[in-house]
Amino acid sequence: MTHPTNADGTPEGVRLQKVMAAAGVASRRVAENLIAEGRVSVNGKIVSELGTRIDPEVDLVSVDGQAVQLDTTKRYIMLNKPTGVVSTMKDDQGRPDLRQYADKFEERLFNVGRLDADTSGLLIMTNDGELANVLAHPRFGVEKTYIAKVRGRVTGQTLNKLTTGFTLEDGDIKADKARVLSSSAADNTSLVELTLHSGRNRIVRRMMAEVGHPVLELVRRAFGPLHLGTLASGAMRDLSKLERGLLLTLAREAAE
Repeated sequence: MTHPTNADGTPEGVRLQKVMAAAGVASRRVAENLIAEGRVSVNGKIVSELGTRIDPEVDLVSVDGQAVQLDTTKRYIMLNKPTGVVSTMKDDQGRPDLRQYADKFEERLFNVGRLDADTSGLLIMTNDGELANVLAHPRFGVEKTYIAKVRGRVTGQTLNKLTTGFTLEDGDIKADKARVLSSSAADNTSLVELTLHSGRNRIVRRMMAEVGHPVLELVRRAFGPLHLGTLASGAMRDLSKLERGLLLTLAREAAE
């Protein structure tokens, strides 16, 4: 795609390879090779002409199908939220909230969705309000993975019930995947990994209570393509370029 010319006859927009280099995708020369090889798309259409100009504030660029972050003012942070912290920037009841983490950055950060105060794990914080709204909206159903320590020994029959589904007071629910990671006879508990798309309030706790295994501890280990890894409780880090691309791609696909 080529943008029209300005009133003075000069080409409108910025050369695609220059935009890619500024975004940290690759050097201009490597970016030119990527374009020539047909690996770059603008607004969903493959572009192979080196003279292509785009508007970085409007156009969407992808390389090998993965979104590229063109707006370098946007910040994407992963937090391993500890238990006892509420998922809001200001808690009216004076409980520990997310300000203690957000205040460490110049940008005004928002949390993407919520985790209950008594649930720990992966929480994204960003100043990209549009992305935050898309990924947090229930109708987009971003996949999330949790590890729950529950009371009792979880059987294969129970796992089958979780993945087949049942009805709660606010409608039908089922897990996409469920498996037992370990069981302990000593304290009569099980570690269960659950993957589901639902973002309904306290959904994992309610599902496990429904099948007779109350949750004792709950951690969110994954959100969409992002994984908590070895990030310590209360620690934060910027998303890597790869992770940012995966997250932006997910948001674009969800918004379509």
